Order: sequence, then structure tokens, then C-alpha cells
Amino acid sequence: MKIVGVAACITGVAHTYMAQEAIEQECKKRGYDVKVETQGGMGIDNELSEEEIADADVVIMAIAIGIEGEERFGEKDDEGRILTLNPAEVIRNPAAVIDKAIGLIK
Repeated sequence: MKIVGVAACITGVAHTYMAQEAIEQECKKRGYDVKVETQGGMGIDNELSEEEIADADVVIMAIAIGIEGEERFGEKDDEGRILTLNPAEVIRNPAAVIDKAIGLIK
């Protein structure tokens, strides 16, 4: 299983990086490949390539604001393989979020 994501909160500080960490830790527990791009107060870090997005089984958008480069995810959106939610939801219950994301594949 390969999961990619983007995390971005309104202020671009705490929740952005907490959501990234929550997704990564839960995926690693399950043995999934994971990479989460952050769009925070310090700009874009860990930027996802077109290839990484194309190879992903599902995309998790833990965002509370509009993001840069959203068009990169058009194909995954057309396939119904994007889960979009607030970063706070990811932080509160990352296991349920990953379960919900995997549910989009079936």
C-alpha cells in the first residue's frame, strides 16, 4: 500500500506538522509506504513528485486551506481516491483516517 498526502493548516505551523506526523506514524505501523508534503509557514517541504502521486494507491488531504499545486491530484480525484479532511481530524484519530482512505480503494 502506498499513501501520499498533503498537510496544510490555516497558520501553517503546528497542525500542519502534527497531521503529517500522525499520517506517517500510522502508515509505518501498518507497513505502508508513505510520504506527506507539508505546505506550512516555511513553504512547501517534502514536495510530492508527479510520479509519487501517480504511483500512490490513495491521497490524504489534511488541509484547512487551499493548497499550491492542487491540479497535480486531478487524476486521483477523478478516480475517487482522495480523502480530504481537516488536519485536526487526522491528529485526533489517524487510524480511522487511514481506514477511511483505504476504503476508497475497494
